[in-house]
Amino acid sequence: MVHLRIVAPSHAAEKALELLEHNPSVCNLVHLPRAAIRPEGDVILCDVAREDASVLIGDLRELEIDRDGSIAMEEIDSQISEAAKRAERAASGAVADAVVWEEVEQRTSENIELSASFIAFMVLAMLIAAVGILTDQIVLIIGAMVVGPEFGPIAAFCVAVVQRRRDVAKRSLLALAIGFPAGITATFLFTLGVDAADLIPEGFAEEGHPFTRFISSPDEFTFIVAYLAGMAGVLSLTNAKSGALVGVLISVTTIPAAANIGVAAALGDGDEWLGALGQLGLNLVAILLAGIGTLYVQRRLYVRRRRRHLYDESREAAGLPRGHSRRDARERGT
Repeated sequence: MVHLRIVAPSHAAEKALELLEHNPSVCNLVHLPRAAIRPEGDVILCDVAREDASVLIGDLRELEIDRDGSIAMEEIDSQISEAAKRAERAASGAVADAVVWEEVEQRTSENIELSASFIAFMVLAMLIAAVGILTDQIVLIIGAMVVGPEFGPIAAFCVAVVQRRRDVAKRSLLALAIGFPAGITATFLFTLGVDAADLIPEGFAEEGHPFTRFISSPDEFTFIVAYLAGMAGVLSLTNAKSGALVGVLISVTTIPAAANIGVAAALGDGDEWLGALGQLGLNLVAILLAGIGTLYVQRRLYVRRRRRHLYDESREAAGLPRGHSRRDARERGT
């Protein structure tokens, strides 16, 4: 279930109440007249089945509540309520497959800011990976995957492409375009310093670091693993699961390869440098293709659900047109 807190002017609140009252996937509906001070208006509280959360929020935005008031969402972890069970049964589909698109947009937009902390985490992740490469320690490579923050901008770019939001796409690409070079440069300088201090293990180049060699040896499985990681990342994002472990899956195909570019360049190993660069490029392409493809399918399923909902009786009760969206018409300029 998703908990909604709606603040709306009195005239809009009346229509919102009609909408929510006539929708069987809504329960625990509470109306607090004139309870809001800034902005002034009524407060409406309710719980809605996750499957119908986005379509109902779409109706509320048609009533321009997001412009004159606000709509806040909160996941309900546990709820003991027969009414809630009836509301969930009234909403078709599986809870695990439901996507609250407003939640996805908010979550991704928060993770694409080009900040000092983002750059710092990119640099630290690649430095840890560099030490893992030089010492051939897979544990350090895993540690670098955990630290890497690149999952946020990658996921945000996929969402932006599917929803055709150029501003978000540009901000995501900017974060990646600065974050990766910054980490690679730091790794390059770090490796030069380590080499000058004669701290690189003897026989490093000859041994070929077998445990971490996969970082610079792209093959068919490179694409497969990166593609599967991209799908897992997007599914975790849209299903409101914790993205930490999925971020590790994404990082296994990006952070170590990027770090190896700096290491190989500093040590003058051209073949290793080209291999790591190819690995990083192939990985990013596969992740983005998988992420965009998965989100596109989920978005099409939502659009179909939204179109069916446009004929719901609850829209008529709220004074909304049946069969089409006023908001879509406004966005098209008609």
